[in-house]
Parts: sequence; structure tokens; C-alpha cells
Amino acid sequence: MMFKILILQAWYGLSDEALEEQIARDLMFRRFIDLSLSEAVPDHSTIWRFRQLLNTENLLEPLLEQINHHLEQNSIIVSLGSINIIDATVIEAKQSRKRKGRNGNNTQDPEADYNVKIAADGKRKTTCGYKMHANTNEDGFVKKMTYIPGNVHDSKEFDKLLGKQNNKVLHRAYRNTSLTDRQKQENKQRSSIRYIVERTFGLLKQHHGLAKARYLGLERNKTRAQLIAMSHNLKTGMNIIFLNKCEV
Repeated sequence: MMFKILILQAWYGLSDEALEEQIARDLMFRRFIDLSLSEAVPDHSTIWRFRQLLNTENLLEPLLEQINHHLEQNSIIVSLGSINIIDATVIEAKQSRKRKGRNGNNTQDPEADYNVKIAADGKRKTTCGYKMHANTNEDGFVKKMTYIPGNVHDSKEFDKLLGKQNNKVLHRAYRNTSLTDRQKQENKQRSSIRYIVERTFGLLKQHHGLAKARYLGLERNKTRAQLIAMSHNLKTGMNIIFLNKCEV
């Protein structure tokens, strides 16, 4: 039940307190988590402790793998011949600017760091925050992900995201070397594929609030991002099932 509660939280972008209130008054939420009207709603502190437990016990990555395995077993995720589309997105820190609090201390997130990139208009854009790297397939399912401070180079996450798989589509930062003319031509041909991971990041930010960190510190925000990735995969799977039924 508690894991279902966290999936609801990721789907709707609710705080722990708002989630507790929503479960208390929404029959659909209760039905989803199998909680009867006579049963007490877990309070926000219980929700927080369970989420922290998943992180401290290192259960979140195995849970993502288990969800993906279940989707694969039900022919929703197709792994045979699947490609790996790897990219990163910048996430602004909850406290991204240097400001003094009431006690005079800096309130900026101490574990976040600055990322500098060239925007579409050619101007440099600097963001204090984190980066989420993801390996997705052609349908936008998140297969693997990492979450790091914004100043870490993308190439350092490559092996973690790809593992032993060889079929891949990369953004140039992961190569960490200059591109040959042939590689540049391949990049143009693959641009129609690479947009998939960019679309996935767009969905995570627009519908799940991933554009801005909710907490201070890397681990708590990483936990949130992992749960959002799981909820995204489940929602994507449900959409595929619905579309398949409509076509029958």
C-alpha cells in the first residue's frame, strides 16, 4: 500500500501533507491503494519515513528494474532489438541563489552545483542544481537513470546508464571526444530518435514537477526523481494498453 501511495504522489506532484489530505477525501485514491473507508489514512510523517527507508535500503533502483521487467513480461516493453537513447536534463535546486537566512547563513542548497550550457539562442545559461541522466527506449520508458550535481560532466555517467548494452544513441557530451564527419552525419540521421528522451524529460517536468527540486540535498531529490521515473513508466504502460484496446 505504501508504495502505491508514493506512486500517486509522483503522478500528481503532491507534497506529503497534501497527499495525506487527498487520500482522506478522495475515494479513487483510496481504491487505488486498497484502503477502505473505515481504515485510517497514513499520515505525512509515515509517508516520509517509508520513502526514506526505500532510499537508505537501496531499494529504488531494483524497484525500477522490477517494474520494467513486469512490463516486459506483459509485452508492454519490447527489449529485443531495442536501442538505448541517453541524455541529461538540468533540474534547478530548491534554493538556487545565494541568500542569507535569518541566522545569517547561506540558504543555497550546499549539495547542488552550477551547470553551464549553450541555449538554443546561442547564449550561455547557468543553473544551480542537479542533473538527471536517463537511458530510455523508443517508447520513452526510462530503463536506467542517475542523479548528480549539475557540474559533473555527462561522460562520467555513461557506463552506469548503458551497462553491457551496445545498441545506443548518444548526445555528444557522452563521447568526450571530437566528432568525426561520419559521426556528425549519423547524429543528423538519429535526431528523429533522440527527441524521444527529450520528450520524456519534458513530460517528467511538465506533469510531475521535475523541473525544480523539491528538497535540499542530493539524496532526497534523487529518491523523488526515481519515483517519478517509475510512475512515468507505469503511466506510459497504461497508455499503451489503452491504445491497443482501442485498436482491437
